[in-house]
Amino acid sequence: MIKNFNDVMKIAKERGPKTIAVACAQDPEVLIAVSEAKKEGIAEGILVGDGEAIKKIAVEENIDLSQFQMIDIEDITEASRKAVQLVSTGKADMVMKGLVDTSIILSAVLDAEIGLRTGNVLSHVAIFDIKDQDRLFFVTDAAMNISPDLNTKKQIIENAIQVAHALDIDEPKVAVICAKEKPTPKMPDTMDAVALKEMNEKGEIKGCIVGGPFGLDNAVSIEAAKIKGIDHPVAGYADILLTPDIEAGNVLYKSLVFLTGAKNAGVIVGAKAPVILTSRADSHEAKLYSIALGVLCTAKLF
Repeated sequence: MIKNFNDVMKIAKERGPKTIAVACAQDPEVLIAVSEAKKEGIAEGILVGDGEAIKKIAVEENIDLSQFQMIDIEDITEASRKAVQLVSTGKADMVMKGLVDTSIILSAVLDAEIGLRTGNVLSHVAIFDIKDQDRLFFVTDAAMNISPDLNTKKQIIENAIQVAHALDIDEPKVAVICAKEKPTPKMPDTMDAVALKEMNEKGEIKGCIVGGPFGLDNAVSIEAAKIKGIDHPVAGYADILLTPDIEAGNVLYKSLVFLTGAKNAGVIVGAKAPVILTSRADSHEAKLYSIALGVLCTAKLF
């Protein structure tokens, strides 16, 4: 089982290299990450975007562009469409967001003609390597689905399970996170947690163990679960943390990064190929880990 980002990088080298199409590649942190991924032997890159801007960054960051194919398209919408089209036609394995708004790259991903749509819900899965923890934590959904209903939450879990399986976690433990552990109609998310747990027990959600509702504390801390008298296989042992909405997911994501210094990676799943989408505030290290995550997802799922 892959337990940290050292493991992620090691296994990505074994299962790579895969090819990334970078949309609007004129982003210093993205170019550094793609260059490091090439050096590590986990990925090849096709750089789509403003050629002059890309060359300028390459000079400033001492990046050898001769190792990459470059497609000069200045318009960010057309560059995004081209990067996605490279994936949909099999010339690349995954698409990565560069210096472009998320809405533009996702519009290309969902385009009926050249896109990567499958009919499934797209969701973001973030992975965190937290100091002194014995496993990686998956947080979903911090970037895509604003206020998911029950069926959407089911599909978000299923997407996250696929990512966990790509990291060789055969039966991930899924905690449905809420503000309290006791179900009450006054807090609809707690009722969704009960329904999702029942779906898992009936075999409607497979390849994992679902529990909830859990507070964050008793989902990740064995001691907290014992203190509150919560007896469930997921309690204290959660791998995947399903947050109730994008607000909670985003706050948890940024809290882990900026308050604990956790290493992180992120990918959008539910399409025909991984979409590597990171925050502009994420370091090139986070972007490199996200590429490695995309390689693992491609190798196992596509």
